Amino acid sequence: EDLGVRHRLWVYSGRRGVHCWVCDDAVRKWSPALRAAAVEYLSLVKVGARGARNHLPTPESVERGFMGLWVPPGPVEGGFVGVWAPSEPGEAQHREALQAEFPRRKDSAQRWELLRARLERARARPGAPGPCYADWEVMLHFCFPRLDVNVSKGLNHLLKSPFSVHPKTGRVSVPLDLQRLDQFDPFAVPTITSLCQELDTAGSDGEQEDGGATEPKRRARDYKKTSLAPYVRVFEQFVEGMESARRGERIRRSDLQGDF
Repeated sequence: EDLGVRHRLWVYSGRRGVHCWVCDDAVRKWSPALRAAAVEYLSLVKVGARGARNHLPTPESVERGFMGLWVPPGPVEGGFVGVWAPSEPGEAQHREALQAEFPRRKDSAQRWELLRARLERARARPGAPGPCYADWEVMLHFCFPRLDVNVSKGLNHLLKSPFSVHPKTGRVSVPLDLQRLDQFDPFAVPTITSLCQELDTAGSDGEQEDGGATEPKRRARDYKKTSLAPYVRVFEQFVEGMESARRGERIRRSDLQGDF
């Protein structure tokens, strides 16, 4: 939204990543330098030689990044507490006290509550030296996506196409329906093995029902009988949206030319 792009197709990689295919005409003509600048702008957390570090220049960027995150089964904090085990908790003025108290807590949930309570008191203290967002920064540090700069800026970089098969998991790289994102289960997407079984079943049924139909026509219909069908529909809707926008742009340009 900040960069003004409209046509974005989000595709599950088949393992643990997500690809965002940006198909606006203007964006596809960006130079590598402009692409790298866009990724830099979107990178709140960077990974360097010494590991991940936050790149949060203002409290506003912390808040926007935090509110934009969603960790199933709920908002970022709901899915975060059970996996939190940081080695450097909070900011410097709280670190020694927290490290002394952490061993007395039996699990990460209790440690997280301790950190949150201490920071809430710090924020409420009169004359506090500016707002403290250490808890939000910790969540962003562990949950915010790491962006692959090289894939985004390199015009000759190899890309993984939608509906290709991940070589390690066998899962199909499927488009995501953002309206039903909270229902998406990466472990339930079709695999090459499950699709072969579904196509065999559909082919057997099709031979009985369409005795006179040609093989290509049967194959064209068979995918609709598999678990891949709803994902294909998401892709088709995305393409239809681009076609509609392009028709509207052509009409607008034609009208402008007619005015002169």
